[in-house]
Amino acid sequence: MADHLPILQVILPLIAAPLCLLVRHALACWLIATLVSWLCLAIAVLLLHQVLDGGTIRYQLGNWVAPWGIEYVVDRLNGFILVIVAAIGAVVAPYALRSIDSELPERQIGLFYVMYLLCLAGLLGITITGDAFNVFVFLEISSLSSYALISMGRHRKALHAAYQYLVMGTIGATFFLIGVGLLYMMTGTLNMADLADQLKPLAGSRIVLAAFGFIVVGMGLKLAVFPLHLWLPNAYAHAPSTVSVFLAGTATKVSLYVVLRFIFTVFGFEFSFVNQPLGPALLVLAIAGIVVCSLVAIYQDNVKRLLAWSSVAQIGYMLLGLSFATAIGLQAGLLHMFNHAIIKAGLFLAMGCVFLRLGSCRIEAIAGVGRQMPWTMMGFLLCGLSLIGVPPTAGFVSKWYLVLAALEKGWWPVAALIVLTSLLAVVYVWKVVEVAWFRDPPGTAGRIGEAPLAMLVPLWIMVGANLWFGLETSGNVDVARAAATALMGAVQ
Repeated sequence: MADHLPILQVILPLIAAPLCLLVRHALACWLIATLVSWLCLAIAVLLLHQVLDGGTIRYQLGNWVAPWGIEYVVDRLNGFILVIVAAIGAVVAPYALRSIDSELPERQIGLFYVMYLLCLAGLLGITITGDAFNVFVFLEISSLSSYALISMGRHRKALHAAYQYLVMGTIGATFFLIGVGLLYMMTGTLNMADLADQLKPLAGSRIVLAAFGFIVVGMGLKLAVFPLHLWLPNAYAHAPSTVSVFLAGTATKVSLYVVLRFIFTVFGFEFSFVNQPLGPALLVLAIAGIVVCSLVAIYQDNVKRLLAWSSVAQIGYMLLGLSFATAIGLQAGLLHMFNHAIIKAGLFLAMGCVFLRLGSCRIEAIAGVGRQMPWTMMGFLLCGLSLIGVPPTAGFVSKWYLVLAALEKGWWPVAALIVLTSLLAVVYVWKVVEVAWFRDPPGTAGRIGEAPLAMLVPLWIMVGANLWFGLETSGNVDVARAAATALMGAVQ
């Protein structure tokens, strides 16, 4: 069984989805989704452990040897991403029991778990496959299910958000597919390892350059890179609370993984950063995204929308690490990818608890909620401190490494900018905390209770993760360093 863990990682949620469609019973579908999510996490942890101990795992489907057959590959980089995606899924599934029951009509609950499992399978498939066209296939599985999940939001604005995401997501996927098609035309292969070998003598080809542009721009849309981010704020703000948690913790991280995989493994470091001005371009976009989106977040009157704009800014920090084109910069970007997943999942989990009790996440609606839901809002506060980068939280660790990477390059202004823009996060996090704790609730508001335990436990798991990875840094820092070293070593 251990030899077949790579395929089980994808097959389990892929088979469970139609099973939920047949069952349709809300509680049964929840049990199936929760069991599968935790099995996927266990498999992801085992795969990462095997990779760290014994090196890259290659799994040929149908015993067809690559590059003729489809191959699943697990190395340090995607082993790390598999754990992120599976961990967020494992936390979201138990949380969904109460959250989804309160936000969706009963007839839609079974369909929700179908779409959730398909989205999980798609994200895990993107991460583990070694075939470029399979990346597109799984990308569409995850995207189509994401559109459906977002459209299930309580208000009509959710339909508009889903349609906007569908249009921009389809453009991004089409760009990516055109890029893959151009690469296939030039090399006759879709296996990513084989593509890397075949492209080395073709580095000067304009067709290869066009493929590079299509893939980077296409995945930039999926990643919500500034200024290609316009779908994200509406999608996160109007989706059901559980969907916001899941997408904020996983979708953009997997898209960034695809960018890293193609830039470093397929096209190669020299082509991407030496022959093309990718580093300076990413630096400009990252800084613009961090500053502009942090400022926009300050002026939002809906907390979920505030957190969505903050996510675009945090994507800027990840790209900033990538733009340094150094091992420590890449390590910092990967660290922030992991830390942002647990930070933003925790913040959206807290807002889901608030939405359960108040039916709204607007700033004026949460006045005084900190005194009525102290455990929920304390969790929000601690995750907010991690988002700012206050020690000893996980967010401090990744921002510290970003500063070190900037100083290693001699870029003092960039290092100062990282610190100063963290102060913008102080403003919008404090905006929520001040209203929740220090303002009186509206006169017409009745007494509300704390969130149910089934939702508080997942929230505090994320809070605990933020504190744990801020104090015990050897685990995720070492894995991120190993992944960054492997990527940089592969291109030298």
